[in-house]
This record gives sequence, structure tokens and C-alpha cells, in this order.
Amino acid sequence: MVVVVLLVVAGLLLRGHPVDAPSAAALNGAHTGVVGALSSAVYTVFEPVPAILLTMVLTAVVWARTRCLVVAAGFAGVVALTWIPSDVLKVVVGRPRPDGSVLSHPFVPAQPDASFPSGHMVFVVALVLAALMLVRDVRRRRVWAVCGGLVIVAVATALTVDGVHWPTDVVASVVWALAVAPVARIVWVDVVLRRVTQRLEQTGRHRSGRGKDRS
Repeated sequence: MVVVVLLVVAGLLLRGHPVDAPSAAALNGAHTGVVGALSSAVYTVFEPVPAILLTMVLTAVVWARTRCLVVAAGFAGVVALTWIPSDVLKVVVGRPRPDGSVLSHPFVPAQPDASFPSGHMVFVVALVLAALMLVRDVRRRRVWAVCGGLVIVAVATALTVDGVHWPTDVVASVVWALAVAPVARIVWVDVVLRRVTQRLEQTGRHRSGRGKDRS
């Protein structure tokens, strides 16, 4: 909760004082050739609809590998509960996107929604964290953490090179996901899914007991 409040305050301050405007313009200057094409592709891949489809596919993969619906539901829930609420912060802060008129390569079409934080960035970080929560082996977790970190850096760079987000937007997005994802896991996995599982087990035992009584 403290982190969320601090992010709101930081966002409101940045809305009126874009201290990262020079760095935003400099990064956007790299939007040429292959770098520009890859950056635009990254933005498209992690748009809301593809992101939802990707989450569904990965959830199916988790279920197929674990054969446990609860684990798969836990993965999807952590991603959703970390990602979706960030839109509330975006509405509350209402920070405008970088001004395309002062960028060397403004993004087309211009994005009409607010800029702080980046939903794309929150989603990617949430996805990485949710995946890491499934890895129990310490060595494998380190490898996945490094790979996930590289993906996060690549997406953050792409978003700023595209000029669709301020650099501080992506930093705030990472902070949000790191703070919210563990809470989402506790609420969704340790509380909600555990209670649902216990309730189903109790119902199953009750029905089994009634069946034996009848026999």
C-alpha cells in the first residue's frame, strides 16, 4: 500500500514536471532501421488482446506440464491481479504521453490513454514474476530470473525508443509489479484458491460419506 501511494505521488509530480523529457527524446532518436522496427513490433506483441491470448496459452502450458488446475489458475491470477489494477493508477495520475511534436520519430497512431505506468511493462514483469513463482529449483530459478530480466530490459527499451512512454513510466511499472505481484499471490493463491480447494475437498468427502451410508 505504501508503494502504491508513493507511486501516485511520484506520478502526479512527474505529470507537471517531466524531468525525463531529454532522455525520452534521446531514446526516441534511436527509432530507426531494425531498432525501430523491433521496438514497434514489441509494442504490438504486448498490446492488451495479444497479452491476454499469451496469458491463456501460457496458462494452458502450465496446466499441461503440472496437470494441476490450481497451479495454472494461480499463474493466471497472479498475472491478472498484478496487471489489471495498474490501469487504476494510470487513470488517477493521468500523465500525458510524450509529446510527439518534439520527438524525432513520434509513434503512429498516437496513443490516447494516459502514460503512467505502462500497462505493457506491468504485464511483462507480472508474467516473469508469475513464472518465477512456479520454479522451485534455486539454480533454475536463477537462470529464469536472468532470462526474464533481459526480456524486461528489452521491452523497457523498446517502449522508450518508440516514444510511447517516458523512461520514468517504465521504472514505475517495474516497481508496481514487484510490489503488487507478491500480494496478488498471497491473496489469490494462499487465500482464495486454498479456500476453494478446501471447500471442494470437503464437499467431495461429504458426498463420498453419503454414498457409503447408502450402500
